[in-house]
Amino acid sequence: MLSAQLRTDGAEVDPAGIADVVAAGTVPWRRADDGTVEVALVHRPRYDDWSWPKGHQDPGEALTLTALRETAEEAHLGCRLGARLGHTAYAVPGKGHKVVHYWAAEAVRDHGFSVTDETDDLRWLPRDEAAALLTRPTDADLLDRLARVGPPSSTVVLVRHAKAGSRTAWEGDDDLRPLSGTGFTQADRLADFLDRFGPDRLATAPPLRCGQTIEPYAHASGAGEPDVEPLLGEHGYWVSPADGLARFRTLAAQPGVTLLCSQGGVIPDVVGHLLAAAGRSPDPDLPSHKASTWVLGFGDDGALLSADYYRRPPS
Repeated sequence: MLSAQLRTDGAEVDPAGIADVVAAGTVPWRRADDGTVEVALVHRPRYDDWSWPKGHQDPGEALTLTALRETAEEAHLGCRLGARLGHTAYAVPGKGHKVVHYWAAEAVRDHGFSVTDETDDLRWLPRDEAAALLTRPTDADLLDRLARVGPPSSTVVLVRHAKAGSRTAWEGDDDLRPLSGTGFTQADRLADFLDRFGPDRLATAPPLRCGQTIEPYAHASGAGEPDVEPLLGEHGYWVSPADGLARFRTLAAQPGVTLLCSQGGVIPDVVGHLLAAAGRSPDPDLPSHKASTWVLGFGDDGALLSADYYRRPPS
């Protein structure tokens, strides 16, 4: 069931080196009044097909941004990203090999569909009806991937703090050691990236550098001050990892999206336990680079459904 993606966003968009054209899109979803999941398809008059909203990556643009921008342009939906759904690949006459990267995306704002040159219709459908209407079989495959990773009941966006000042040069309480100049730059870059996942609430481990890492996002979004979580910093966590994990699961059980900033001595252990509980043998060297992000999706029962890793804050 688990779809763990150890990938970065940004430059490494085509690790196999096979794409002449790189694009990104979403599988937009929402819950109907009866709780069932519906997905949004768009009709493209140029091709007379039904597909997911998608489009070409602009130069220097992160794929996460491409996916959301194209969804807004083609479907007139404001979404927040969830799990990565992988990619589709096919040949385009005269253009070569095209690779389209997809994310599950919860529709949180409907701006009202209007006809454009690119799309002239949008339909919200249950998954089985959507599968029958989609033109490309590879697009229908994405529905199966969506079913495997949710949609989630809750998501945790787990960030490691950005680069801090020198530990050896700092003479005070280590919890008060601030970000370095590089770290503040990373935090600024993280703000836009984190916004693409639409956090509902913020939390941080006690060290100042953790709070400083998500402060630019908090200010830009108007989210306010994060809750401080003593059990999810290195000092509190290793007094009793069981209590720390229990506290993390409590946060993860809250509906919607929780943004949590923690430390490199905590994040790999938490993610490793989650992967093991989901039946996947965790890598003994799970990544947790400074200013990196894990996006973790959870089901109704608290089980981990998806785990996507972004090594650095993209543009």
